[in-house]
Amino acid sequence: MHFADVDDLLIEGCTISGSSKTGLALDRCAGRITGNIISGARGAGLRSIEARGLSLTDNHVRDCANAGILVYRWSEGEDGTIVTGNRVERIAARDGGTGQNGNGINIFRAHGVVVRGNRIADCAFSAIRSNSGSNIVIEGNSCLRSGETAIYSEFAFQGAVIAGNLVDGGAIGISIANFLDGGRLATCSGNVVRNIADTGPYPAEVQGFGIGIAVEADTALTGNVVEKAARIGLHMGWGPYLRDVAATSNVIRDCPIGTAVTVVEGAGPALISGNLYSGATRGAIVGHRWKEAATGDLTAPGAAEAFSHLAIQGNMVR
Repeated sequence: MHFADVDDLLIEGCTISGSSKTGLALDRCAGRITGNIISGARGAGLRSIEARGLSLTDNHVRDCANAGILVYRWSEGEDGTIVTGNRVERIAARDGGTGQNGNGINIFRAHGVVVRGNRIADCAFSAIRSNSGSNIVIEGNSCLRSGETAIYSEFAFQGAVIAGNLVDGGAIGISIANFLDGGRLATCSGNVVRNIADTGPYPAEVQGFGIGIAVEADTALTGNVVEKAARIGLHMGWGPYLRDVAATSNVIRDCPIGTAVTVVEGAGPALISGNLYSGATRGAIVGHRWKEAATGDLTAPGAAEAFSHLAIQGNMVR
């Protein structure tokens, strides 16, 4: 089914199965897509390009070869699509790649999108992936058994709210990344991230896998619980790409390194305060130079004084 330039589209209660490309394709549409079952598409289950006020609600998208729900634009701009209450399951990455396929809900260049209250399970890559999507809200979603990064806000975005999500399984739990390309300005709060493995769908590159939550610039990281990340609970910065990040009141359990923070020359300010670390066998807070640990535990008295860009205080280690 393919619709273009429809001002008030309603598709409700339909079953669309076995499409040789996209199950439901929408171009420059507004309206509501609600309560449908879309399965077995060779490409994406549901694809929207250049939406003009679209709501995608309470649909069941499953067993698609390359994508679940796509919200795309040809060029960056306000989109405003609302993606709520959907069930997205078993999304493969048949055409391969390192993230362009295999995602449950994928936002690309679309600003002002709301992704709330969805259940996404068993995706080859991300449950929710936002690439260059500014003013994105990702809230209250259940993300289970992702193959790579469960929730991703990446590349040239400004403004992301990632709050109250449950992540169980993945190679990285939540990543707010690519300050080098302008990715900045976020809150990451109240999320539960657990059971993060150190293997993914392709050989590990950059900072590698096994990380609970990774952030880089202009971000408040607060009130999250990370348990059983295979390598690192919180990952702050990458080389010189760190600026104005506050990690406060988080609970980090059973992660070999509780927090890895960059100590490379040129890195900007970071506050690490009031967090609780339990079972950090290789150190609660450890300075890193890119991927390699470069310090001992910075929670030890006087250990952080050599790094003027860091303020580390009031953390509990047990």
